[in-house]
Amino acid sequence: MSDKKSNVSDKASEIAKNIWLAGVGAYGKAADEAQERLEKAGVETPKLFRDLVKAGAALEESARAHLKPSKSSVEERINKVRENFNLQRFGRSDELAALQAKVDLISKKLDLLTTALTDSGAITVPKKAKKAATRKPTAKKPARRKSAARKSKA
Repeated sequence: MSDKKSNVSDKASEIAKNIWLAGVGAYGKAADEAQERLEKAGVETPKLFRDLVKAGAALEESARAHLKPSKSSVEERINKVRENFNLQRFGRSDELAALQAKVDLISKKLDLLTTALTDSGAITVPKKAKKAATRKPTAKKPARRKSAARKSKA
């Protein structure tokens, strides 16, 4: 029985040792591959960098081409908003003064035309009726109470 136990123990030791050696081998292989890639990258780095720069330049040109129309459309929208604002804004004082002068001139011409037409008898303009003076009824004042001091004198 002891032979059996030692035989199982030897097999377990051998399996554990093999597992250990497999791990060390995997580590060594990974280290070798990493070393090869590092050496290869050292030689290829300038080429890789140049390729990346070319790809970046192409992407930048593409992006700029797509952004130009949108940039101009944004500027067009801003200009439209400014135009609308200028159309909807209230006039400046000089514009308002010119408009007031035109209204005054039209009003004077209308008065002259009305006077000429009424003088010729072509039209009759009703005279403004004077309002009859009406008095508003005054509210009655409440009766004053005599103070207690006045009552005692009487």
